[in-house]
Amino acid sequence: MTTPQVTEPPVIAHGGGVWSVKVPIPDNPLGCTLVHLLDTDDGPVLIDTGWDDPASWSTLTAGLGLCGVAVEDVRGVVITHHHPDHHGLSARVREASGAWIAMHEADASVVRRTRANPPERWYGYLAAKLTAAGAPAEHVAPLLGARDASRLPGLDPALPDRGIAPGELLDLPGRRLRAVWTPGHTPGHVCLHLEEAHPAGLRGTGRLFSGDHLLPGITPHIGLYEDPDDDTVTDPLGDYLDSLERVGRLDPAEVLPAHQHAFTDAPARVRELLAHHEERLTGLLALLCEPLTPWDLAARMEWNRPWAEIPYGSRTIAVSEAEAHVRRLVKLGRAEAVAGSDPVTYVAV
Repeated sequence: MTTPQVTEPPVIAHGGGVWSVKVPIPDNPLGCTLVHLLDTDDGPVLIDTGWDDPASWSTLTAGLGLCGVAVEDVRGVVITHHHPDHHGLSARVREASGAWIAMHEADASVVRRTRANPPERWYGYLAAKLTAAGAPAEHVAPLLGARDASRLPGLDPALPDRGIAPGELLDLPGRRLRAVWTPGHTPGHVCLHLEEAHPAGLRGTGRLFSGDHLLPGITPHIGLYEDPDDDTVTDPLGDYLDSLERVGRLDPAEVLPAHQHAFTDAPARVRELLAHHEERLTGLLALLCEPLTPWDLAARMEWNRPWAEIPYGSRTIAVSEAEAHVRRLVKLGRAEAVAGSDPVTYVAV
């Protein structure tokens, strides 16, 4: 008789009252979100929660059980940023436990606007943005169809009930967890610096829960901050580069990111990412020897596969990333928009 295999949720014990649970993200190449569990004198606290999906919820609750914690025991949830693979299950955790939810105000504002605006307004806004960026009609058409038919549900993320102030030492009895504001991936992204000696005695200043800001083997997406109610010209890439340098100066002994795996030598990884984006900017300047739209630029940039093989949703993300890099070049005085162009084109100066 064949013995059935029992698959347990993967849980990693990092020592010093810190664990991570690999919570799956459905149909996503990232695979999972590393939800971190932090033991405090007041009870367990989660850093992020994972995607709102039945399988993800089951994995989270089972994983907490392997750490000796019931979801009903959770006292608080600290959210690194508002994206659904991090904040998605926060409402269910709060419903099950009564836990508080903390988030930086800039991302809490995004959550409030997401809840307040009907889905068709978001689809119309994104369609207009893509059209202005030079996207062809066939790429914009699905968004217009969703806007007109309201076929797709809008997001309903949990409203946080606590803020996170930059530099704040969070009120977690028995722990020293300090918020480090790291905008770029989102306007209110925060890393969380555990200012305690590393349990294995590694050299450096504590441990850093880095969310999506600092990942060991992939480059976080840096696109435009989306807001149908605000036409402020932001500089997400500039924000990100500044935030990277701030984190590099912390020199943590170990980084506990929200994807992939824990790693050491944060300053070296920061240098790699700074060099990557400088190379991107240099490459875009070479392309902008002629006027190009952000869509044109995205189609010519180097990605992890040829443009023809990049799926629909990833193309939209790529265009936003191209725009963020062009906006940085414009701010630096190295590129400018061509007057009167529609859709807008840019050229190096």
